[in-house]
Amino acid sequence: MNQQKNANFIGGILIFIGGALWGMIGPCIQIMEQLGSNSILTSFLRVAFAFIIMLVLTVARYGCSSLKINKKALLACALLGLICHGIYNIFYSLAVNLAGITISAVLLNIAPLFTALFSWMLFHEHITSRKIFALVINVFGCVLAATGGSFSVASLSLTGIVCGIFAGLCYGLTAIFGKIAGDQSNAFVMSTYSYLFAAIFLFFFSKPWQSAVMTNLPLLGAGFFYALVPTAIAYLLYYQGVQNMQETSRVPVLASIEMVMAGIFGVMLFHEQLHGMNLLGMVLVLLSIVLMSKKVKQSHTA
Repeated sequence: MNQQKNANFIGGILIFIGGALWGMIGPCIQIMEQLGSNSILTSFLRVAFAFIIMLVLTVARYGCSSLKINKKALLACALLGLICHGIYNIFYSLAVNLAGITISAVLLNIAPLFTALFSWMLFHEHITSRKIFALVINVFGCVLAATGGSFSVASLSLTGIVCGIFAGLCYGLTAIFGKIAGDQSNAFVMSTYSYLFAAIFLFFFSKPWQSAVMTNLPLLGAGFFYALVPTAIAYLLYYQGVQNMQETSRVPVLASIEMVMAGIFGVMLFHEQLHGMNLLGMVLVLLSIVLMSKKVKQSHTA
């Protein structure tokens, strides 16, 4: 009992730190766009560099033999890479272009609901009133943090909304596929293969051979940093945390600290302004994380 309690606690901390590092994603994307990239090319460079980084780390730590995994683990890694990294980036990019950044951010934050639903269907996790309350607060908090309570609905694109919802679905499946793959392999191997499949998929969409990306050293440097910190390191911590968590439905709520850190990085690096509703949203996100954490603690001390 105590061992499971400690595993949950450590898993929650790892997911929390990984989510905090994800808060750097927005600044990295903005910097790369200023250097001449676009959303699809940025996504490709992210996963391609992340694959190289994780391949080196995995082989150095576990040896080449660790890359031999069974078919079930390989399939889970492929789904993780194709859906949660590859297709997710395509849908989210389309949503941003068709519905705008704000609406896309709102739709993306329904991901915890998808995770809770699939956790109930696949892992038979209980959906308690406390969990529902925490999920509702989390989604509402993320919406306020992203929009400040105001966004225009005058020219919404139905296609953009659908793409945003599917982006949220793909993101919500990250914890599900991560748990399935993690049961068959370690986080290093799982990350390596997921980035490999994502890089292959995005290679054909980004068409890097048609751009001058290979001669743009500042862009490549920014892409490497994007792949190292808020991608390889962040997801490695996230996947290790997922493997320790007893209830997968709690994972995206703990990781939603990303929204809070994104706001902080925006203020620090780009002098963005946070208003009262943005701050209220951040507080609600933190409250939902506390509620989820308390539930884990109480359920294992009874």
